[in-house]
Amino acid sequence: MAEISGDHDGNGAESTGAGTDRTGGDGSCRPRADHRQGPEVTGREERNIEAAARMRRALRARMAAHALHAGTSDAAAHTAPARTAFLARFEREVDPAGVLDPRERARRAEHARKAYFLRLALASAHARSVRRAGGIRAAGDG
Repeated sequence: MAEISGDHDGNGAESTGAGTDRTGGDGSCRPRADHRQGPEVTGREERNIEAAARMRRALRARMAAHALHAGTSDAAAHTAPARTAFLARFEREVDPAGVLDPRERARRAEHARKAYFLRLALASAHARSVRRAGGIRAAGDG
């Protein structure tokens, strides 16, 4: 049998060279690297890309936090205005009109704050269980 040289379509005929030859040049049926279908990525690749982006974002945030604290002598004093604004949110939530006695407003705000952090704890526990199970559950499960 005579040896065939050049580009072939697998049937002995020469390829047109217009992207119809999908072999890797070794006779296999694997696509050549230069004949990819486009920039589409699989779900797994997309999740990996998103995870890498989250990791970079977290590293940048950690670097910024360390740079901030390196130049701050009193971290608690530096974050006090943000803490005050965050806690005031609960007072506005329980008494939007501002008509309650300040002690009653503070008591209710404290309960609203505790409920807020318990909701966060529940959501965190749910996310951990979903991650451990390797799947997605309904929001009410957990």
